[in-house]
Amino acid sequence: MTTLFPPGRAAGLDRLADFVPRAGHPYAVGRNSDPGPDAPGAVSRLSPYVRYRLVAEQEVVAAVLAEHSYAAAEKFLQEVLWRTYWKGWLELRPGVWRRFLDERDRQRDGFPAARALAAAEAGATGIDGFDDWARELVATGYLHNHARMWFASIWIFTLRLPWALGADFFLRHLIDADAASNTLSWRWVAGLQTPGKTYLATADNIARFTDGRYAPQGLAREAVALTEAPVAAAGVLPVPVAPDPRRAALLLVTPEDLQPEAVIGGGNAIAGAVVVTGDDWIWGDKARGFAGAAAVETATRVRAQFGCPVDVVATLDAPALLAAARASGATQVVTPHAPVGPVADALAQLAPALAREGVTLAQVRRSWDTQFWPHATKGFFPFRERIPALLRIMGLG
Repeated sequence: MTTLFPPGRAAGLDRLADFVPRAGHPYAVGRNSDPGPDAPGAVSRLSPYVRYRLVAEQEVVAAVLAEHSYAAAEKFLQEVLWRTYWKGWLELRPGVWRRFLDERDRQRDGFPAARALAAAEAGATGIDGFDDWARELVATGYLHNHARMWFASIWIFTLRLPWALGADFFLRHLIDADAASNTLSWRWVAGLQTPGKTYLATADNIARFTDGRYAPQGLAREAVALTEAPVAAAGVLPVPVAPDPRRAALLLVTPEDLQPEAVIGGGNAIAGAVVVTGDDWIWGDKARGFAGAAAVETATRVRAQFGCPVDVVATLDAPALLAAARASGATQVVTPHAPVGPVADALAQLAPALAREGVTLAQVRRSWDTQFWPHATKGFFPFRERIPALLRIMGLG
């Protein structure tokens, strides 16, 4: 982990600076090729830093547009905005997250082919490429995006394993594991996200984009879309409870946004801070290691920015948060907005317990999210058409 993804904001900014010159043509022509875990490729490998917002999407886009035109870097910029789109799509349809969790739990309890599932997770299926990707994922916490698509397709259509257990396997091992991007990408491969549209992995495509390293035989020749009950229409983006600038606040930092100084303005009187490494909210050991080390680095930045005492804790519950608020003299807890996922679920449970003791929980949403998320009402392509105009509104056009 420390070799592939050194944790912390500084490491993310260094990686961004190194990648920006290659964000145009080199990325566009090489982005689909997976040269293997030890070989340099065209992709940025910024995803863990962006996932925990050590480096924000807006920062990435601004850095790229400072050196390239939108047209020249369009492929990469769209890839960044896919992450924003997925989060917005799930934010407008939070029931899909609950649907995934229910399906995962149901399959865990009742899936009969335990040996086939274990073989797939161990990389012992005998399928060329797939087995190496399974082992690479467990060993490194990372897979190239194209390999993720191939893997998911083979899991669902060749091995006929439940998609939700495949999505769970990724969540338990990816350093950049993200509720929206992971869940909805697996749904897309399965034909659920865009009903009827699936992704079929083929030996020719795999051989082409792995430079002949793999050419698996015996793959499914068709990908019949999975089906489900209709998904509810997109809702309205909720308006978060705003912090009261007249009241002392305890800053709560979660792994969903490890750059709180970019979100919480100086108008809030921050009396203390709690930075949570997220052992209860992050699935895999490698992700916990990355996020935990990054959280410690974040605590140093929080102390410097807000000049307040900072506690770093592994887990959090209502009594501990209330005790920290009382110790700092705060009557409200302020935190960067947590999108749909385990942290949001936890905060929804914490808020009533805090309120009963007279402490409010306020979440501050980034302007980037407020600008883009409401447009994730349909598929990505209508969203994509709005990107240039929305970037101009954000001062990036």
